[in-house]
Amino acid sequence: MTGLTAQLAEFAAHPERLVLDDAALAIVRTGFIDTIGGMLAGAGEPVTGIVRRHVLARGGAARHARLLMGSERAASRDAALVNATAGHALDYDDVALAGHPSVVLVPALLAEGERLGASGAALMRAYVVGYEVWADLLGRESDRLHLKGWHPTAVFGTVAGAAAVAALAGLDAARCRHALGIAASMAGGLIANFGSMVKPLHAGRAAACAIEAAELAAAGLEAAPDALEHHAGYLAALSPAGRVDRETPAAPGTPLRLAALGLSVKKYPMCYATHRVIDAVLDLAHAHDIDAGRVRAVHATVGRAQASMLRNHAPATGLEAKFSLEFAIAAALAARKVGLAELADEVVRRDAVRALFPKVAITTVDTESPSEPTFAASDRVVIETVDGARFDSGEVREARGSAALPLRADELRAKFLDCAAAAGRADGAALFGRLAGLERIADVNDLLPA
Repeated sequence: MTGLTAQLAEFAAHPERLVLDDAALAIVRTGFIDTIGGMLAGAGEPVTGIVRRHVLARGGAARHARLLMGSERAASRDAALVNATAGHALDYDDVALAGHPSVVLVPALLAEGERLGASGAALMRAYVVGYEVWADLLGRESDRLHLKGWHPTAVFGTVAGAAAVAALAGLDAARCRHALGIAASMAGGLIANFGSMVKPLHAGRAAACAIEAAELAAAGLEAAPDALEHHAGYLAALSPAGRVDRETPAAPGTPLRLAALGLSVKKYPMCYATHRVIDAVLDLAHAHDIDAGRVRAVHATVGRAQASMLRNHAPATGLEAKFSLEFAIAAALAARKVGLAELADEVVRRDAVRALFPKVAITTVDTESPSEPTFAASDRVVIETVDGARFDSGEVREARGSAALPLRADELRAKFLDCAAAAGRADGAALFGRLAGLERIADVNDLLPA
């Protein structure tokens, strides 16, 4: 019996065996659209500029892939580094599998797809390979990675991305196995860096390492045949309590976990751990016309892992505010919306916003959501005003935009066009149209005019 690494490699080596119905293709298409929209909006962020200048400074002869859907090009791994960092810079990208799968998979596959002249359909199949490998690895861990300090996007994304890139490049099972083993030694990212520039770099490094692992495997670099399941391997290292399943045979794609779990598209450019609370506050504020200046206290109940991610209790910048439940609640009350404009530093520092921070009390519970196991089964918000009124959201189990409450097609398009406009792109509608027909694109180099 072959081990886990070999089983996942065999799956990655045969993407043609995947059976994708219209619903599965729609999910993948959404992942590409939402990631590229977030990438455009994040192109002007300081972290993106730093990484872009770093990449351009080191140069290199191979310049196959576009940076930020523009005219500049770089080696595919460097383009993936820049583009995935941009895609995660605003924390506006989609969510699933306890992390952000699309922001790793899409930039890696786009960059390699441009180098290979691959079709849109081939990219979509490779995306599903990466998603299914990620889902298999995540399902083996009983303890929440966030509470141990590991960022799943960086930890699982590197290995899953390598599987996806290897599938797109047509590597055989032996080389796919080496790619997974190489990627396993490259994976890593710390929750402590949430709320800093390093968090988006996690996505960038995962996408770049995914390509590099596949390239090295294709060139003949060999890894341990059991790098994932060995007692001193990848899964064991992530699980100091030893409650990880290294024995059960892998069966990715049967059934397709993408179809069951889907993707959750963010309505707000904030850590996803805040979204159910934001929905609740906005609903209460609009339903009862709550005056933010007359709020006496806000009681928020969230999961323990959520609270651990939301480490900034008095943020002073937009970047810090993305990981602050206090800010999420204050913005929803004071502005009645939480969008890109509200994440500006000057908004975060407004007296009316900051005055609400100390009024927020956070209680944690240790339940588990069936759709997002990192989160509690539900969140809850109770708002009290100075005149004695009390407004209770009740249990909020799903965020708007989640796989269970998906955005409508027109809402997804509106978000994409808003992101493109934020980047000053005049071609947003045309690019959205091409992405909406991604499976019909013969060569992904044709997504943009030459």
